[in-house]
Amino acid sequence: MRESGAGTVVVLDGGLSTALEQGGADLGGALWTARLLANEPTRIADAHRAYFRAGAQVATTASYQASVEGFVGAGLDPAEARRLITGSVIMAREVRDELEDARGLLVAASVGPYGAFLADGSEYCGRYGVPRQRLRDFHRQRLELLAAGAPDLLAVETIPDVDEAEVLVELLDELHIPAWFSYSVRGDRTNAGQPLADAYAALADSRTIVAAGVNCSEQHDVLGAISTMTGEIGLPAVAYPNRGGSWDAQAKRWAYGDAIDLALVEQWVAAGARYVGGCCGTGPADIAALAVRVKELEPSS
Repeated sequence: MRESGAGTVVVLDGGLSTALEQGGADLGGALWTARLLANEPTRIADAHRAYFRAGAQVATTASYQASVEGFVGAGLDPAEARRLITGSVIMAREVRDELEDARGLLVAASVGPYGAFLADGSEYCGRYGVPRQRLRDFHRQRLELLAAGAPDLLAVETIPDVDEAEVLVELLDELHIPAWFSYSVRGDRTNAGQPLADAYAALADSRTIVAAGVNCSEQHDVLGAISTMTGEIGLPAVAYPNRGGSWDAQAKRWAYGDAIDLALVEQWVAAGARYVGGCCGTGPADIAALAVRVKELEPSS
């Protein structure tokens, strides 16, 4: 992993789904953005390029909802499914490396929750009712395939549940893959209803998590979440809220609310945020504005 300097704020990209939808992509179906890995990969590459042009320093891969089981259920054979998952990382790396100056730019392999595979909205509530071993087997296969693409780090994101987090922390340490780890939250609790102090404490002994925080959550819940995290385990914070609104599980799309209030970003950085971006509803234009705000917050040399 290419490290950023102490105190530096890394600008993340926005919602990959948002950039794809803005480009005219149809994201219907259980595979969501992952479907385009098989059918329209150039759209994904173009979305990565758009975010880099906007000032993002990280490309997050189109693997959030990708799994061998999901692809096979959509009619692909297992070998092709595995190739596509690894290929999501390779594609982002190739886009990054084609840039004239790619120094300091990162590729983060997205690891969504088990509920994203279920495609029923349960990633926003957790407690899936499956055995721990089922979660372990599901995530281990995906992590190994993503690692084969040589990302700079993993983006373990939108995790709603401490039980799932504990499984993922064990796997990350077994596989020795650096990662940021972000929960989806409501107020001072995970989306599954567990206290955030307990949720972040579950990450405390990890040897591979380099940052922790919150994503795909209301922007006004960010400050409390990252303050709890830094007080509990003291890691650099990652913050990339969604645009608010509500998720339509049947249509597989958000009804979006307000754009990120850039006045809040200074508070997040002061509280320890070192990776800042946007999630669902945040497109390249939003990231361009965020990048300008982050630059304004940099100390004068």
